[in-house]
Amino acid sequence: MALKEAGAALAAESARFAALGWMRGTSGNLSQTLSRDPLRLAVTVSGRDKGELGEQDVVVVDADGAAVADQPTPQARPSAEAGLHARIARVAGAGAVVHVHMLAPVVAAQRWPQGVVLRDLEMLKGLQRSAHDDEMTVPVVANSQDMSVLGDAFEAGFDPATPALIVARHGVYVWGRDLQQARHRTECLEWLLQFKLATEQR
Repeated sequence: MALKEAGAALAAESARFAALGWMRGTSGNLSQTLSRDPLRLAVTVSGRDKGELGEQDVVVVDADGAAVADQPTPQARPSAEAGLHARIARVAGAGAVVHVHMLAPVVAAQRWPQGVVLRDLEMLKGLQRSAHDDEMTVPVVANSQDMSVLGDAFEAGFDPATPALIVARHGVYVWGRDLQQARHRTECLEWLLQFKLATEQR
């Protein structure tokens, strides 16, 4: 995918999530995979209001989440979290990764720190799971400012059938084959977690 096209798509999705209140202030970041060999991702820039991004507000990063020199805006700075985006893209084969700070996953992780179990809900189909007799546990990992630590925790509990990771007291990562699927999965997961919180105490 061309960088300009990816930048426009990432800006549009960022504006959508910001309008939902899931990317408050300058928080959160989105990425789209540009190539696999070598692995390159377009990641939204750090420190900008995510409701006001343009197609140019992306940084190309490598497999470690570091900005590459050969890009239109070499002075732009990616979020430190780009390293986890790259790890997810590599391990899960994701075409896009959404990292937002919606409240429901953080509260759910506080209540169920060993993982959030979801089952027998129609909305699970939005994450390509079965609505009946299928149990999905969304993993929860402790927060860290070290993306290698978070990446190791993600990889240790990775289940190819569960396209989400909650970082305790922080936010959630959701991924898919492209930005649209990642967004749909994020929206469905938010509903599922809201239901879980509203109907189960422990």
